Amino acid sequence: MDVRDAVEADAGRLASLTDTPRDVMRNLIHDRTVRVAEQDDEIRGFVSYDAREGTVHVTQMDGDPATFQRLLEEPMRFARTEGMAVELLAPEDEPQLLDAAIAVGFDEVGRGPRFEGQPTTRLRMLE
Repeated sequence: MDVRDAVEADAGRLASLTDTPRDVMRNLIHDRTVRVAEQDDEIRGFVSYDAREGTVHVTQMDGDPATFQRLLEEPMRFARTEGMAVELLAPEDEPQLLDAAIAVGFDEVGRGPRFEGQPTTRLRMLE
């Protein structure tokens, strides 16, 4: 599996992974750091993140749960280089995301805000 920067041409595939409009994903690619996991020239998953106030925030992750641990390495590497922490919110209805984050070293630090009606768990990793 290869991980690379997302490009505008990826917006259609990312939209199909997330069931969101293509324009929304194109804007995400322009506004955030977005990395995609590819296997056999097919996008299998992606992660988006941004950095502010000393923390790298994972803003979205979707696709094949088998890609999640590898994709989380991307914001973790950036955070380590910059001396920052990493945070993410795992929705209750996405246990694979929670499991992947814990497997790579994130700690549960409490409840997060509700997102689209779903309770979330806040996870954090200090680098």
